[in-house]
Amino acid sequence: MIITISRLGVNIEMSYCIIFGNYKTKTNIMKKFLFTLIVGLGLTQITQAQVSCGMMNLVVNVSDTGLIKLYHPGNYLTWPQSENIIVWKITDSQGNIVADDSLINNSDFLFYHNILVTDTMNVTALLTNDSAGIACLIEDQLYWEVTEPIPGTFIGRWEFLHGNVGVDVTNTLNIGDIEPFTASVYPNPSNDLVNISLKEGQILKIELFNMTGRLIFEQDLNSKTYTLNIGDYPSGIYHMRVFNQNNDIVKIKVYKK
Repeated sequence: MIITISRLGVNIEMSYCIIFGNYKTKTNIMKKFLFTLIVGLGLTQITQAQVSCGMMNLVVNVSDTGLIKLYHPGNYLTWPQSENIIVWKITDSQGNIVADDSLINNSDFLFYHNILVTDTMNVTALLTNDSAGIACLIEDQLYWEVTEPIPGTFIGRWEFLHGNVGVDVTNTLNIGDIEPFTASVYPNPSNDLVNISLKEGQILKIELFNMTGRLIFEQDLNSKTYTLNIGDYPSGIYHMRVFNQNNDIVKIKVYKK
């Protein structure tokens, strides 16, 4: 008997002679072999399909006041895993580096810090895989979230502020030199004055929206820093958009005490 299997550009031919006395044994062996072969080819096809960068977002796995463990799903969704490199960078609200590292074939990033729970941290994670032709950049912010699961019982932990997904930067030149556009906003939360600054470039415009999405403040600028007074606004969460000179936009949540 001759069996021909053609899949994924692989052609395999097998032949064997059936002897009546060993028919059952030889048939079972062949069935097991074919099953293993088909499953193997199926898995190869599945793992060759990469998940879109726009479907990846970062997750806080472990959180304490001075310790955070972040998880990047891209290491399990991008193949071959052995060539996955994730460059992590954590900065405080003023742009100072809190932690950074380059990890190979590792989804988790654990770091210690001394950032106050009233402040925020900027997070950038750049996943690259040369064989897969992937360069995926995720930018987000960490803030201290307090919840009340039981009346009178409050629990706090670091969480991502925006839940941003990745941006495909595969066609960007000098991937290793990418400096993401981020804005520092501090103090946040604030009672009145909020300082806004860019590490690189100029602030072109600032927009502030209330909780219903209505634009309540807009200011055209051409400066590296700006101080916004939110003292007259009610307590709550406001959405700010900061534009740089290239008209790139970063979105930030501002908390009014």
